[in-house]
Amino acid sequence: MCQANPIQAAIASGASFTVGGVLPLLIVLFATVQDMEYWLYGFTIVFLAILGATAAKTGGSNIIKAVIRITIWGTLALGLSALVGYIFGVNV
Repeated sequence: MCQANPIQAAIASGASFTVGGVLPLLIVLFATVQDMEYWLYGFTIVFLAILGATAAKTGGSNIIKAVIRITIWGTLALGLSALVGYIFGVNV
């Protein structure tokens, strides 16, 4: 039986957060200001699907189910975040 390796888990977690943050940052650097919101939302969903597929492949899980699950929940989280920002009148 395999034992948990906390150092390996911490490194994997840090790497995934870094990659997950760098990908939308690249869009910010190259998208036009007028269309920034749409580019960010669109590509963030695409990046969620790619990272979900990568995580499923790495973990030996069903790739299609993982992509669907991560994309749906990630999109829901994006939508709820936007709704809360709209309700409280946050404009960036």
